Amino acid sequence: MSSFVPKSNNASIKYADALKGVRHVFVRDLMIKGSIGVYDHEKIDKQQIRVNIDLCVKEEDVPLGDKYENVVCYEKVVIGIKSIVASGHIELVETLAEKIANFNMIDKRIVSVRVRVEKLDAIENTTSVGVEIERHRD
Repeated sequence: MSSFVPKSNNASIKYADALKGVRHVFVRDLMIKGSIGVYDHEKIDKQQIRVNIDLCVKEEDVPLGDKYENVVCYEKVVIGIKSIVASGHIELVETLAEKIANFNMIDKRIVSVRVRVEKLDAIENTTSVGVEIERHRD
């Protein structure tokens, strides 16, 4: 019996790549309470949201010099995500993911971004539901 496994049609970007001069900056499992959802009860009660983000960052031709201003800072990424979530009710997880991606693509050093937004309590008998998007600079 053959154990054929079809290849995915989704080509995955390699986020850290010395040959392409890019590094990988990421945030894992950021937990935030936010107002998100299309149903009336979701507009009243905040929900637990988990956010994961991967940034493909172009390395500069100059040395880092161990200076904070020479890197894409994951703390600023987290502050930005928290600010977006705190800014008010969002109907769709897709909209939240797009807002997070757009915020991060403002930094011209970022070549691409992958964002996963999960609602942890939305559907009974699941760990989470949500969306993952990936955006690339033209």
